[in-house]
Amino acid sequence: MKEAMSSALLTDHYELTMLRAALAGGGARRRAVFEVFARHLPQGRRYGVVAGTGRVLDALEAFRFGDAELEFLRESRVADERTLEYLASYRFGGDVYGYREGECYFPGSPIMVVEGTFADAVLLETVILSTLNHDSAVASAASRMVHAAGSRPIIEMGSRRTHEIAAVAAARAAYLSGFASTSNLMAGSRYGVPTAGTAAHAFTLLHDSEYEAFQAQLDSLGRDTTLLVDTYDVAKAVRTAVELAGPELGAVRIDSGDLGAAAGEVRQMLDALGATSTRIVVTGDLDEYAIAALAAAPVDGYGVGTSVVTGSGAPTAAMVYKLVAREDASGALAPVAKKSVGKPSRGGRKNAYRALESGTAVAELVTTAPDAPAPRGARPLLHPLVLSGEIVGREPLSEARARHRSSTAELPRLSHHLSPGDPAIPTVFT
Repeated sequence: MKEAMSSALLTDHYELTMLRAALAGGGARRRAVFEVFARHLPQGRRYGVVAGTGRVLDALEAFRFGDAELEFLRESRVADERTLEYLASYRFGGDVYGYREGECYFPGSPIMVVEGTFADAVLLETVILSTLNHDSAVASAASRMVHAAGSRPIIEMGSRRTHEIAAVAAARAAYLSGFASTSNLMAGSRYGVPTAGTAAHAFTLLHDSEYEAFQAQLDSLGRDTTLLVDTYDVAKAVRTAVELAGPELGAVRIDSGDLGAAAGEVRQMLDALGATSTRIVVTGDLDEYAIAALAAAPVDGYGVGTSVVTGSGAPTAAMVYKLVAREDASGALAPVAKKSVGKPSRGGRKNAYRALESGTAVAELVTTAPDAPAPRGARPLLHPLVLSGEIVGREPLSEARARHRSSTAELPRLSHHLSPGDPAIPTVFT
């Protein structure tokens, strides 16, 4: 889906500084290859999930400097007239290759490769990184939660715990990783993510009694609605709920206390009252560890907010955007690499493959040999997203969601352990 506004100023000042100097110095038109990769996974995590690629393509398509953007750059003296002239007609004309959304990644994986002139590619660093870092962090956390939940669905409900625009992206990323729905209506409208919502304690407190509150909700939404039962006394609320709705009551939600113990007690009450098909949904500061701890409890679904939109303690995927090759004096692409202490990079345009044995991933194979054939038993990970400036890699969110299921299914079992550990498979550079 196209962005409604220009994304050109979703960038850092220093990118315009480099462009200005490169135009003046003559290096702007040199061919260059930039690469997005993560030097490491969040501490103890065993895999990451690529998310945000579709949003990167939307942002790239909207990366245009109109009159308002150019006037701002002129008035703030960020750009001189030569740079403004270049920006006025800017259209990314290069190529982008990348891991498809939903794919798992590991330290050093060349998640996205941007090829073009230096001027073309350098401007995209911040908008690419801000999108991939946020969305991949959310998707990686969401994936762990989905595996902890097993077959039980999870509702994403973290909009009130993050920036309003980030909330929409987070809902998309969580759904990509297997969440069943979101409370965020913009995510439903923009990306087709299924939406769901119950009621807050405020609705119960609005009424003179819990009885009146439940009756009003049932009258409006029908028996399949979900009633919040922990505003006052849980046992009394459950009895009232079944009295009003009958055994066809859709679900009850518990939002506080010892959720495992409360779910057990509520299940017993519901069954005793004949509401054996009424579901129990639990919410309240859940993360993957809390969800795993509730595996034996009679819970039918979860609602997760703060933890998923903040990456469950890892709010960024720590991805970087580095120049790995540039045109030399002979016109050939020459590898370049940083030697900074603690922040090295590997030079050269790369290809990447997932090595499999009997359907199970055993290694991430990364090669700088441009014409090398794909290793036997491995599948390619880099796919064309943009060719000569034309977007070719858009896909429905449903495809990314399906890809994530297949990508995680081929990982070794230990990948899904919540205890701290090393990356599930090694990244091997050849």
